[in-house]
Order: sequence, then structure tokens, then C-alpha cells
Amino acid sequence: MAAAPADPLTAWLMDRLGRRLVARTAVGGGCIHRAWRLQFADGGVLFAKTNRAAALPLLGAEVEGLLALVAHAPAGLVVPEPLAWGTAADQAVLVMPWLDLEGIGGGSGDTAAVFRLGQRLADLHRASAASSAGQGYGWPAANFIGSAPQANGWRSSWGQFFVECRLAPQLAWAARRSKQLKGAEALLELVPQWLADHPAEPVLVHGDLWCGNAALLSNGSGVIFDPACYWGDREVDLAMAQLFGGFSPSFFAGYTSRWPLEPGASGRVALYNLYHLLNHANLFGGSYGQRAQASILELLSRGIPGGGSAASTPQHRVSHWW
Repeated sequence: MAAAPADPLTAWLMDRLGRRLVARTAVGGGCIHRAWRLQFADGGVLFAKTNRAAALPLLGAEVEGLLALVAHAPAGLVVPEPLAWGTAADQAVLVMPWLDLEGIGGGSGDTAAVFRLGQRLADLHRASAASSAGQGYGWPAANFIGSAPQANGWRSSWGQFFVECRLAPQLAWAARRSKQLKGAEALLELVPQWLADHPAEPVLVHGDLWCGNAALLSNGSGVIFDPACYWGDREVDLAMAQLFGGFSPSFFAGYTSRWPLEPGASGRVALYNLYHLLNHANLFGGSYGQRAQASILELLSRGIPGGGSAASTPQHRVSHWW
């Protein structure tokens, strides 16, 4: 539709970018924000997300994640760089370059390009690892996973961070919604033991890498977007990429060709994806709660490294961490 002269967004874009908006067209692709193709008088095109003004913290957290990814992205991996963000009257706005995205195909797309996408993700992880010395695991402030709050701060132990800032807040949220999950407290005791001997080097992770947050360009470059960034174990991105499907084996082959995974990686997939199952259960309900419960029980059935059983472990309350 044509942009009305009095449209607050038109004035805001002129003030921020010095460009006159002549048309904006709604586009699909998100369930949290509205998305737009912006056409300018100079012939240029940009992409924008808008929401009510109160949602500005979500867009601000996205900006911080995108800028961090941009800083570490290798050649051949495109991360849309924020161009402007803020409030236009009663709207929160984030403007980025317009990219003509192609799906990663789930096995039917460009196999070579998907392989390279995996390689480039490994390159990003490696590049960020080189700059992470001494900072530990976490992120400077709380951010979001989808529309849900994501606790952060810094920890020196990966197992401690994953319990205190990932699993425990989601389990406490579920408990407040009268969705107490059997075995949750025992699981929180076991996780640091499971991860104690895993050499998880802190890297910058995307944090929400399902197939809807990755794409290709016509030149074969990979694109990642809509992050929930923090510094953590690189395996969390690869685990999330498996949770809902969509990434072909070429993606994982590309990754490991650049940076092979540590022993036991396949056994950590269910643990890392429990975080996302819990988040989906808290946000959307449905079968995600049953999947999370089944995952907890399966993880507990593995017992304690070196012997013992989950039932013999001291328990604490999940609300302790919230």
C-alpha cells in the first residue's frame, strides 16, 4: 500500500535514514512482529519489523545479537546488519537490508550451498572462540528466546550456566503454570555432572537455529537471522538444527568438515534441546509438554556418570534458580 504522508513511520525513516518511503508491503515469515518490504523514492528497498512500542526490548535484544554475529561472521555467511531501530509514535521498529531469501530445502535444495552454510557456521564459532578468553559462558544482559525472556549473566562453568540460566528458569515457569514435570529437580542436579568433563569452549552461538532462521541467497551464500545469542557450547546450535528438521545431512557434514565435534556430542542433543521443548511448552502448550516430560525421563534413565542412579541424588527446588 502507498505510505500516507502523515504516517509516523515515514517521518521516522526520513529522520533516521534520510530516505523517503513511498510504499510498504506486508510480508510473511514471523509470528511475533509484523514484517514489511519498504520501497523508497530513490528506488531502494529495505526490510522492517514493527510491533507495539512496548515490544522495543525484543527488537533491541535482536539488534545486540545481530551485531555480535556480524562482528564474527566469515565471508560467505550473511547476517543482516541493523540499519535503524527505535520507536515511531506507538510502534517499535527495526530496519535491515532487504534480502531475497531462498529456503535451505530440507534435502531438496542446493546441497553444496547447504554444505557451505554448515562450514560457515563452524567458521563463525571458531572465530568467536578466539576472542572469548576468560569471559566464561553467558551474555551481558537478559534477552529473549522467541518472545520468552532468556536469563543470562556470566558463569565460569558451562554446566552451571545451562542449569541456572536455561533449564531452571523454564522449569520454574512451567511450575508456576501448574505444569510440574516429574524428575525435573533430579535432572537439575545431574546436568552439571554430565557436563563436567565436556570441554565446551565458549563460542558465540545463534541460540535459536531452527530452519526458519536460516536461508540461502541466489549466489549460494548462507544467511542466519533472528538470533537469541549468548556465549555457550557450539553444540547447542547443532542440536537445535536437528529438533524440528529442515537441515539436510549436508549442513552437518559441512560443519564437521571444518570443526569436528567432541566425543559424546550425539548424547548431548536431547539435553540441549530440552530447553527449547520447555520453552515451546510454556509458550504454546500442546504436545510440547509431553515431549519435554518424555525427554526428562529418558535423560534421567542414563543415571550418574560413573554409576549411581538419579533417585539417589540430593534434590533442590527448581524455583531456587529463578
